[in-house]
Amino acid sequence: MTDMPDNPKAAVILLSGGLDSMVVAALAREQGYAVHALSVDYGQRHRRELQSARDIGRRLGVTRHVELPLDLRQFGGSALTDDIAVPKSGVEDDAIPVTYVPARNLVFLALTTAFAEASGAGDIFIGVNALDYSGYPDCRPEFIASFAETARLGTKQGVEGRPFTIHAPLQFMTKADIARECHRLGLDPAWSWSCYDPAPEGIACGVCDSCRLRRKGFAEAGLTDTTPYKQDMTG
Repeated sequence: MTDMPDNPKAAVILLSGGLDSMVVAALAREQGYAVHALSVDYGQRHRRELQSARDIGRRLGVTRHVELPLDLRQFGGSALTDDIAVPKSGVEDDAIPVTYVPARNLVFLALTTAFAEASGAGDIFIGVNALDYSGYPDCRPEFIASFAETARLGTKQGVEGRPFTIHAPLQFMTKADIARECHRLGLDPAWSWSCYDPAPEGIACGVCDSCRLRRKGFAEAGLTDTTPYKQDMTG
């Protein structure tokens, strides 16, 4: 018989501070998990999201919140970590955008797994979704499934018969679906941060790919996004 994890009702959440991770953290809490949150300060252009992650963690009453420094600017290769312009002209279909950070979710899931094992948790939550995996290879279902097997093979907990379960509850949702879940869970969208290129006055730009996808999702859901934006999507 497979042994249970040391702390079966603990879950580790990769909490970026974005809308998706906020919804996932609230879903884990709704399911009765004690939430341990990991946020990574990787030198991202939109470090403002870390402030939102702290705020979300406080509001949701997470058991423990670790903010881990990891300067991926040393590698570059992305508009989020290098001197590359953030696209503002709209989202391209079937193309991996320049906002892709090389192997980010591979790196982050490895860190999240280490945190889960150290916490005695058997469950890991991540907020990847349908819109993301259309462009980002490390958001696709086959990657998540493959990583779960890697974690089973590469950890003490896994080889002792206590494999991690990786939950991606938003995986097959659209942004409109996620906006509806945000509303159902009683979350204020403004607690979260999605913008890749904050305006100098500290508000969301409104026209980067991430802002566009988010705003379109709320509009399609017929819900109000309480986040202030600098520009409309045509300006």
